[in-house]
Order: sequence, then C-alpha cells, then structure tokens
Amino acid sequence: MKPSIILYKALPDDLKQRLEAHFTVTQVANLHPETVEQHAEAFASAEGLLGSSEKVDASLLEKMPKLRATSTISVGYDNFDVDALNDRKILLMHTPTVLTETVADTIMALVLSTARRVVEVAERVKKGEWTSSIGPDWFGVDVHHKTLGIVGMGRIGLALAQRAHCGFNMPILYNARRQHTEAETRFQARYCDLDTLLKEADYVCLVLPYTDETHHLINAEKFALMKSSAIFINAGRGPVVDENALIEALKSGEIHAAGLDVFEQEPLPKESPLLTLPNVVALPHIGSATHETRYGMAACAVDNLIDALNDKVEKNCVNPQVRQ
Repeated sequence: MKPSIILYKALPDDLKQRLEAHFTVTQVANLHPETVEQHAEAFASAEGLLGSSEKVDASLLEKMPKLRATSTISVGYDNFDVDALNDRKILLMHTPTVLTETVADTIMALVLSTARRVVEVAERVKKGEWTSSIGPDWFGVDVHHKTLGIVGMGRIGLALAQRAHCGFNMPILYNARRQHTEAETRFQARYCDLDTLLKEADYVCLVLPYTDETHHLINAEKFALMKSSAIFINAGRGPVVDENALIEALKSGEIHAAGLDVFEQEPLPKESPLLTLPNVVALPHIGSATHETRYGMAACAVDNLIDALNDKVEKNCVNPQVRQ
C-alpha cells in the first residue's frame, strides 16, 4: 500500500503524476485550520507533506501523528517550526541549489535598476515627461568599479560576487559566519566584520536567511554607519531588516536608495511609505520567479519527498540528525 501524503501547492501535471506513482496524494488549497478539519482523516494518515508558503507548526503537527517528512518548494524554511519537527523526528527537506543563479540575477538587476533609477525614469517617459535632452535630475550613479558588500557568502552570495567582480569590475567585501576561500581566490573578495563592510561598501547586498540571530540585524544603528551615497539591497528575508529604520534612513538621506525584493510583511501593505519613496525599487519577492527555476524547485521538492519517505536522504535535508 502506498504511503499517503498531503500536497498543498499546485504542481505541473507531470510532477503530480510522479508523486502519484509513489504515494496516495490528497491535494488541498492550504494548511488553514478549516482546511485541516475538512480533510482531517487525510491529514491524520499522511506520512508526507509537500508545498510552500504556509505555516507548519506544532498545532498542525499534532493533527498529523504519522508524518515522517516534509518537503518545501523553497530554500528558506522560516515557515517551519524546526524544533517541533525535530521533537517528532520529522525530516525537513528544501531546495537550496536550484535557485542560486536566478536569485543572483535578480539581485544584480536590483543593483542596476536602483543605481540607474530605471523604474522611476521609465515611468517618467511613459508619462510624457521626456520632452528634451535630459538633465541631472534624470541621472543615476555608476555601478562598475564601485565596491560591493555582500552580507552572507553562501551559494547565492558567491554567484553574486561572480557577476559583480567579473562583469562590472567591482571590488568585493563580504561578511559571513566563516571565511570563504573560494570567494577570496576567485574574486579577490575581502572578509571583514559587518560594521567595516557597512562603512566601506557603495552597495550593500543582504542575502541572509531569517533566524532569531538575524532578526533586525540591519537597524538604525547599522544604517547610520553606511555612506550617504550607499545603495542598500535586500533579497534575503524581510525581517532581517528593521523596516521602519530603513524608511527613516531613506527619507532623511542617510542612505541614497534601496532595492528590495523582500519585506517584513508580504504582500507589502498599500499604505507602506516604501511605495511612495522615489528612491526605492520594490519587487514582489520575485527572486526565483522564472518559469524554469520554479519548475526546477518543484521537481527537486518532489524528489526530496520521495527520497525522504524511502530512507534515501543524501542531500537537501535541514535536519538529517533526526534519523540517526
């Protein structure tokens, strides 16, 4: 008899069929309490859980006593109560490698579009404001040969360093939990403490996951260290930044501009000042949002769950120790 799983994210037909070849699949719209209650029997018997963008916490796990593995269609897993999963010896699988290059592309796009005011001036053209040769009020700032600071030198940080150093001749500063030999060798990146990076970088790019330790890591004190000409980019997780402090830094001119793909609250509230500040480029969390990458992430998550429920976990596991 096939193990039962809950699928809470729509998948391409071929990937759903792959799941159905291995499991009895119950597809639900979300993990809201009313949905869980409606499908109580399926949740109670499920050994696997696959999807994204929903909270998986202790209260849900209590309704799923047979659960052995969860698989998220994402690299981040801050929607999961990892301690609760560990207590119940439930594996948590994720997709850390599939989206690296695509997210690095997005970050570089934020650097360029913010520096050159691409969104702002394109809208001015559409409004008919381009009526003569442009003057300084349309100008941006250079990217090439400026110093790029990367906070978090993981896979995405390394891919970003490659684009910046090799493509734009940018000197690279980085801060991370450990020194990264490959970044230093390939891109002459210089390791430094966070405060030094913030003081020296022309572009500060945040690619950190969200944890208790990184909550509001970048706050008013940190913005005060940055150059008034600095451009701040966040494509990691919104709560790593104190958004109110960021807004004040942008309003006061403490920093020059910001390019943002993530926010403390998503979707970004309509009343957020970030939507009216001219020196902000705001994207709807599109870091990995290409057809190719999202398919690859979903395919990886499917394979991860198949491996996990067949006791063949060799990669992509957040907590492999629970099966030791």
